[in-house]
Amino acid sequence: MRLLPRSLLWRTFLFIALLMMLSVAAWFAIFRSYEREPRARQLAQTLVSVANLTRAALISARPEARRELLRDLSDREGIRIYPADAADRIAPLPDRAFLQLVQDLVREQLGPATRLTLEREGERALFINFRVDDSEEGSYWMALPRERIDRVFPLGWLGWGVAALLLSLLGAWLIVYRITRPLKALELAARKVGAGETATRLDESGPSELATVAHAFNQMSADLAQMDQDRALILAGISHDLRTPLTRLRMGIEMAADEGLREGMTADVEEMDKTIGQFLDFARSEGGEPLQKVDVAALLEELAAQYRRRGFDVAVTCPRSGIPGTQSAPAPTLTRAVSVRPQALRRAISNLIDNALRHAGSQSPVELVLSVGPGEFSIEVRDSGPGIPAGEVEHVKRPFTRLEAARTNAVGAGLGLAIVERVARSHNGRLELLPREGGGLIARLALPASSQAPATNS
Repeated sequence: MRLLPRSLLWRTFLFIALLMMLSVAAWFAIFRSYEREPRARQLAQTLVSVANLTRAALISARPEARRELLRDLSDREGIRIYPADAADRIAPLPDRAFLQLVQDLVREQLGPATRLTLEREGERALFINFRVDDSEEGSYWMALPRERIDRVFPLGWLGWGVAALLLSLLGAWLIVYRITRPLKALELAARKVGAGETATRLDESGPSELATVAHAFNQMSADLAQMDQDRALILAGISHDLRTPLTRLRMGIEMAADEGLREGMTADVEEMDKTIGQFLDFARSEGGEPLQKVDVAALLEELAAQYRRRGFDVAVTCPRSGIPGTQSAPAPTLTRAVSVRPQALRRAISNLIDNALRHAGSQSPVELVLSVGPGEFSIEVRDSGPGIPAGEVEHVKRPFTRLEAARTNAVGAGLGLAIVERVARSHNGRLELLPREGGGLIARLALPASSQAPATNS
């Protein structure tokens, strides 16, 4: 089974081809079975007729003219006559159904003592024994060429048969292709929907079964797109409705007399504002932002500078970036401008930095590392926090998910890594969460060096 192709196209094609070849073989066997008796009767009638005519000619001819008659039969008809002798070395007739049937039919007309053989005295031919009279010298062997029984297969028919088989296989392939092509389109569209993208509408023409499946998928895709739009609209409305009273609360807090109370309430309001921002980031459609040429090294340094101004220790390491204040590692030079969605990429990196500062501590150093690989570049955010267990890596990428140990003092909505994951997918990239040597976490965002990311909903 491992040798069989896995695609439905080739499995179905090979199955149909096998059935067709078995059908041809079965029809050929049936033809041989039904053709055997008519051919045997024809050959037996020929042998009987030649034997009777030869016997009549020998009886009618003068004794001195018989030798000349036998010579004429040999030269003109290929028929040779030999006197039969009891000491003749005769090979038994092969046990073939066709030859046995010919012998039975000949004996019905020439008598039960008639014999057939394919070899006499070392000579190979179709021999038949007949008698001219009842004397001992009246028995003869008549030899006919073997071509009388050997069937010559016409090469022309073989060529036509091969051509018909090839045309049939071509027709079978076209039929299977017409069936599997819509299924392939359905597979690609399902992959897009699974990746959070908006799939193109499937063609609903063709066989009714495939058209029904395509229509159901198109309806499902449209419903999902409508749900995404409704979700974005609801979250945007919630953000607008909540941020207005939050602004009033912040203004009121600034007027509070107790400085400690004022700082605590301000921090709570800012955290609520960040949570609302995460909701909006998660619901925002990245498809509306076009690809732009961006200097990734400069983008990283700009983000790091913003965090450093706020008192956080964020460093940048870029391969020969040439940017003042950054460290240059001995790595291949990265193309200064690559095609990305800048706001989405900025949002993803910011979420990774915030995640590192939240779990490793605001005073812990965070390092941004830009590296180059074959056909792609990666942005790593390295921290010295507790890290993520290997079995929880895929789990924490889901929306509204936190580790068990982080729930008691959790802040935010649990959407940070989910947002980064969606941004990575929208660029045809990936998010990897790896353990750091010596403790901590490496959040690696790997993107194509020349991104051809489709316009998607992330």
